[in-house]
Amino acid sequence: MRKSHQLFFTAGKACVLFFVLASWPLSHALAGHSPDGGRHQGEGLRISTFDIDVTPPVGYHLAYDPEINKWDLGLRAKGIVLLGVGEPIVLCAIDAIGISNQGHEDFRKALAFAAGTSKERVAVHALHQHDAPRYDPGGEKILLDAGIDPAGLNSTWGRETIDHLVKAISASLKSAQPVNYFGWGEAFVHEVASNRTVYRGADGKVIRPRFSSTGTDSLLRKLPVGTVDSTVTVVSFWNNDKPVAVLSFFATHPQSYYRTGVANPDFVGVARFFRQLAVPDALHIHFNGAGGNVAVGKYNDGSHINRLLLAERLADGMERAWKSTQRQTITAKDINWFVESVALRPNQKIYNLRNKIQMSEASVKNMSDAYDLAWLNQYEAGKKVDCAVLKIKNANLLFMPGELFVEYQIEAKKAGRNRLVAMSAYGDYGPGYIGTAEAYQYGGYETERGSNVTAEAEAVLMKAISNLLNK
Repeated sequence: MRKSHQLFFTAGKACVLFFVLASWPLSHALAGHSPDGGRHQGEGLRISTFDIDVTPPVGYHLAYDPEINKWDLGLRAKGIVLLGVGEPIVLCAIDAIGISNQGHEDFRKALAFAAGTSKERVAVHALHQHDAPRYDPGGEKILLDAGIDPAGLNSTWGRETIDHLVKAISASLKSAQPVNYFGWGEAFVHEVASNRTVYRGADGKVIRPRFSSTGTDSLLRKLPVGTVDSTVTVVSFWNNDKPVAVLSFFATHPQSYYRTGVANPDFVGVARFFRQLAVPDALHIHFNGAGGNVAVGKYNDGSHINRLLLAERLADGMERAWKSTQRQTITAKDINWFVESVALRPNQKIYNLRNKIQMSEASVKNMSDAYDLAWLNQYEAGKKVDCAVLKIKNANLLFMPGELFVEYQIEAKKAGRNRLVAMSAYGDYGPGYIGTAEAYQYGGYETERGSNVTAEAEAVLMKAISNLLNK
């Protein structure tokens, strides 16, 4: 066993889970067998909630830098389990930059086991904060095999988080509450979201992106907002007049400032905390929408006070969406879950890298190389990426992979016709940025450097979205 893994396994915290994932019969998982003996079946529509601290210890390597301290607000993993709908449905949002490739599979399998369901009925999504960890054990192995310290791809945090989530979900099933109302509210969020690719030349090519912080660049801040979806959607589940869980969806990169070495959930986590205080009896869970090409740069020069200002603006939108909530009665028969599995072809640059390595013209140098190659390995192993929808009467909650461009979310809402549509991206983080076909023509950081897929992804994913909405 590698030394980087021994710290975790010798502590004994994940030995039981490791045994479960390695030896638990797949037929049992698909049949809904779990540690609770399937007691949740046939008891009407119910919901259980879970919420745990997933802040790594000081000294652990976050996405970019070692952690030197913790903030007042730690990192969280929050979610719900819907019961009484056949096999349970698990929705989980985690404060992490990304969970990708085999790592995403690991999370879904483990959470499925804990809830007594199949992994196809589990959605795991990151919020994409940058002072937070990532999990990609395939990438870690590539670096270790090359004799390189995995640093930000160290998998200890992911394995421990899986272990803690399994215990939390298993325990939550014992206190599940009946649900008989479903709520939906929307509101406009002021001065948070702005498009990152608005600075273009006469040829349409991106000159430079407008990232999360524009520093002293007043020109980037003066440019138009661009294509965004500034609507925050708030979905709620109720036991009569008591809210049990509140899910919010908003599309933007969540960075105010980062690379501090201090693990924190950034302004989206602060906004979530404000709303948790305002509605204390219901668990508030936030999902990041299709914000791959959206950030706060138009409204953020990087001043640290802006974390609070952005959080207050988002929380204000969440509050107004909450107050606009329209409720309707629901039963288990009103809920459906559908999955579309898609294959997203890797970008040519990854094939070129591997070819050079095989011909000894290059070698794995860093985390980025390992991350890209792990995605290629998954694709060539025949692994597909799941897109899913939770349908509740005329409401559709879409769960999508990667750093999806906001155009996917906008088009999904248009295609919804008389349906209500909300979207969470940042599921499997392996694809990286997923632009529109046009975006791969006008270039920019997102599609030229940050994407692991091709322009073909748009047709594949838009077809999947259409299929899911029309189920």
